[in-house]
Amino acid sequence: MGFPGDHFHRLLRSGPQTAWERVLFHLLSACGLVYGGLGWVRERLYRTGIISSWQAPVPVISVGNLTAGGTGKTPVVDHIGRILTESGKKVAVVSRGYGRKRIEEERVVSEGHGPEIAPGMAGDEPYLLSCRNPDLLVLVARRRRSAVERAIREFGAEVVILDDGFQHLAVKRHLDIVLLDAQRPLGNGRVLPAGPLREFPGALRRGNLFVFTRWRGDETPFPVPGKVLHCRHVLYPIAVSLNGVGVALADLAPLKGAAFAGIADPARFFDDLDRYGLHLARKLPFDDHVRYGARELKAVCDLAEGLDYLVTTEKDGVKLLEAEFPVPCYQVGLGVEFHEAEELKSLLRRLLNQGGGRGGS
Repeated sequence: MGFPGDHFHRLLRSGPQTAWERVLFHLLSACGLVYGGLGWVRERLYRTGIISSWQAPVPVISVGNLTAGGTGKTPVVDHIGRILTESGKKVAVVSRGYGRKRIEEERVVSEGHGPEIAPGMAGDEPYLLSCRNPDLLVLVARRRRSAVERAIREFGAEVVILDDGFQHLAVKRHLDIVLLDAQRPLGNGRVLPAGPLREFPGALRRGNLFVFTRWRGDETPFPVPGKVLHCRHVLYPIAVSLNGVGVALADLAPLKGAAFAGIADPARFFDDLDRYGLHLARKLPFDDHVRYGARELKAVCDLAEGLDYLVTTEKDGVKLLEAEFPVPCYQVGLGVEFHEAEELKSLLRRLLNQGGGRGGS
């Protein structure tokens, strides 16, 4: 069972298998050259000062990707946000809020006391961040400079995290963190729509801290122009039902269930569940940022037929709190463990102690 993006994702991951797919792939590659070229021109305009970047009066940390999703960014943003809030700073996360309604509007998701608006108005990741770390200020805006200014002026933010900020060149940053999947740093090496890259690989020169996610330790080193850290993603051992009841994942292992997910790389989530020992009879991938309408909910209900439970991601779970399924539906969180945990903390503390230093573009 699959949805429209399923075949497309397979094409990009495995390459064309038929004559028709080869023709389509060549067309997509040509479009990718145009898209990448426009991105290169845009970057040059910022780099040469023809288009100006604004520098905030507080430290700004960008956490982003060269690829379009799939690196496990939200748990990393959450982890960095926790380190900063534990240092006693008032931390704001500013995001575009992909997948939300009324994308043009600037909204405050959380004033530091948990989410204040619905997931559909906040966007999946900002809403989830405000649930996982209620101490964070979380704002969403298409024009992120405006949201950064508001976070500082109205809420007293002392440090700002630009969520998914690598391509957002209108705001200078003091630390540019780029996440790369340790297994496939550049995917198939092609630019959207023929591959996952948002820009040509040369854009990596803008970064000054590179985090290889989903790291196992046996990967061939990938050269990057800056400091390198490594982390691995881990499932939380406790799954939580949509009505708030917790159960150990290990207790689900003897039962027969099904998994579904609307994230950038559902297959990774399913593999993680398999490695945890869950007996998954069926798996259903949706497109990233899926909106669960009647069609999707029926598909999930059909998925559960004859089984004991459903399991999905936290990101999907926050959009399903009002949904009803024939069996319990559990959401599983994803955390990160940094191999160089103390080094990351030390780096962030130095940045705060220096007041951000001199921002870069």
